[in-house]
Amino acid sequence: MNRSSAPFLTQIARGPDGGSAQWRITQDGLRIRVGHWPAQSGTPRGTIFIFPGRTEYIEKYGPTATDLTALGFTTLAVDWRGQGLADRMLPDRKLGHVQQFGDFQYDVQSVLNYATEHELPKPWYLLAHSMGGAIGLRALTQGLPVTACCFSAPMWGIGISPSLRIVADILRKTAHIFGLDDMRAPTTTVEQYVQEHAFEGNSLTNDPEMYRFLQDQLAQHPDLVLGGPTLRWLSQSIKECAELASVASPRMPCTTFVGANEEIVDIPSIHDRMARWANGELITIENGRHELLIEVPALRKEVTEMIVNFYLSHGE
Repeated sequence: MNRSSAPFLTQIARGPDGGSAQWRITQDGLRIRVGHWPAQSGTPRGTIFIFPGRTEYIEKYGPTATDLTALGFTTLAVDWRGQGLADRMLPDRKLGHVQQFGDFQYDVQSVLNYATEHELPKPWYLLAHSMGGAIGLRALTQGLPVTACCFSAPMWGIGISPSLRIVADILRKTAHIFGLDDMRAPTTTVEQYVQEHAFEGNSLTNDPEMYRFLQDQLAQHPDLVLGGPTLRWLSQSIKECAELASVASPRMPCTTFVGANEEIVDIPSIHDRMARWANGELITIENGRHELLIEVPALRKEVTEMIVNFYLSHGE
């Protein structure tokens, strides 16, 4: 079957009431997980599609959904192929892998099918984070039916050092030849970032409580853990970012947020894209790190309010 009830880990999500999830079988035969939380107050103002980053899963966005549904928005999130509870691509579940970056568009289509079948309220909006920013930008160029879009620290370029970039470029060009596609990329680990790094000095958030929230989720459900990417994932991601850089910006209202202390994604690529987005705005969040949606309460509130006001100003 194309759809059936899927686990929804409400005990770790800190999300609003009424959430549910389904398995969806993509056009190329993989099982992914799609879930949503209904708006909690009044007449729904629309649906926000959350496109998560690499290693992420639906329940990570429980606090975000709590904020957004309280403001009247139905909120949807997805476990992309190869992460969360979706089908993993390799026997070693901790290896982040994808055959072709464009394959994520099969997952996007499954998300749209889910939203259509559940008659999720319109207008629809996009909120894409990190790797989800690359998936989302590609989807927009292919006609994603949303009214407006927001990006949080989008992965429109891979943030690695110049020396490592040279090594990565050599490896990505030779890995397939020598059968090394499934090898974990250099400098990455078998565990997820929050398992390997203490809160002090982390690159994700200034909020120790939210950092523990992520650690606790993985401790309670180790099947959510995803470690470093394979050389194939790295190769495909670099290729996709390069191809996206040459694509014209969509004719759609857009706001992109990036933390002033961003260390994960490539900042020049974000500035370049937004300088070419005629109906777009780039907002830098002072003191913010990579995870603006799980930052300290003041920053999270600031970003959430700007996102919601932006959507409402462009609603149908």
